[in-house]
Amino acid sequence: MTTAVHPLVAGARRLADDLLAPRAEHVDREGVPESHIEAVRRCGLLGVSAPREYGGAGAPDAVAREVAEILAGACCSTWFVQTQHHTPVKLLTRSELPVRERLLRPLATGARLAGIAYAHVRSFPRVPVRATAERGGWRFDGTVPWYTGWGLNDVMLVAGVSARDDVVFAFADAREQVGLRPSPPMRLAALAAARTVSLELDGLWLPEESVVLRTPREKFALIDIPRSTNASPAVFGVAYAALRVLESAADGAETAAALRTRLDEVRRQAYALADHPVPYEHIEERLALKTRAYDLMRTATTAAVVAGGGRAMTLSSPAQRLAREGMFLLVQGQTAKVRRAHLDALACQDT
Repeated sequence: MTTAVHPLVAGARRLADDLLAPRAEHVDREGVPESHIEAVRRCGLLGVSAPREYGGAGAPDAVAREVAEILAGACCSTWFVQTQHHTPVKLLTRSELPVRERLLRPLATGARLAGIAYAHVRSFPRVPVRATAERGGWRFDGTVPWYTGWGLNDVMLVAGVSARDDVVFAFADAREQVGLRPSPPMRLAALAAARTVSLELDGLWLPEESVVLRTPREKFALIDIPRSTNASPAVFGVAYAALRVLESAADGAETAAALRTRLDEVRRQAYALADHPVPYEHIEERLALKTRAYDLMRTATTAAVVAGGGRAMTLSSPAQRLAREGMFLLVQGQTAKVRRAHLDALACQDT
């Protein structure tokens, strides 16, 4: 944890204790309500990393990570909806294109909520979404397999790959329109509450003024490395939440203490690498820490279920919810390289 409690961290803890955690099982069954996103906005958490001159908090990465841990541990579905917002904010912050002045302030202040539709770009050489220059803008055709926050988001960051293998990122309104059709909400084993759909793009046209980034795919892949190889704060958040459940159970305190010591150390090492000045170095070490974090999260959530006994199978139990959220986090943002590293690590474990 950070040495001094940042105001955003304190606000996130109050939000988690007063609203998110007490309502987490209900949200898991019924869906993330707009009131939860509004509460996140009122706490200033949608602008945690956004520049202050645009209404954001300009907080350091360590604060953003701790806020993410707190939100994910309290209600992973709410965390997942709001976490989509931060990538568009970061892209706009780094951009010098006209769309920055149009969207950065409303996103930094939380007046508008953004979602993302670009994970499919990582599947190259498959091209699920093709971007084609047309009529002073870009036409997008294909299928976005996953889009989270439908019905909650105001705008979306959509990406496609051009015939020259450039990745084109542009903003669109997050609503059904000509060239954009959502599927019904997906029925998922975990985080169905996050309102995830797929999107069919059939000639979605966006003007050049909506483009925030156009870059060679190889360059994007290099920029994208830390997003996929660093351990996610949400993994630690869910693991610590499971340990709190374990601590409250009969005979669980000793096991929780032993797991917490190991989790603290992996967290320390993972965040030290996340802060390394060259984000595409030490890839194997980053992946090793990521898989160790996965293992500890899985162990912590399993222990919470074991300690809860039959009661852990009821939908009112946080143990079963955390176990399912942990399962989701094992594949969230997964790339082929991450999958291979994780499977190799699992193959080497003692049986």
